[in-house]
Amino acid sequence: MPLFALICRDKPDALETRMANREAHLAYARDSGAVLFGGPMLADGQMRGSLLVLEADSMDAARAWAASDPYGLAGLFDSVEITEWKKVIG
Repeated sequence: MPLFALICRDKPDALETRMANREAHLAYARDSGAVLFGGPMLADGQMRGSLLVLEADSMDAARAWAASDPYGLAGLFDSVEITEWKKVIG
């Protein structure tokens, strides 16, 4: 199954939005079964975005996953980049 990297950057001063939706986001990521690994991106020790690698049937399926993510629904992200990814190392 194809892999997709999601690189999501938070809007400025959005830590409160992130924290308010964190448990729902983590449950969605866990329960969907699509996330191989992921976690927050940091700047000066503060969460400022997310990086996830998903297994999905297609780019459209990866986009649909991202659109249904509680973080996305809450308007946390300033930008979301989704690109097909190939695991080579690790």
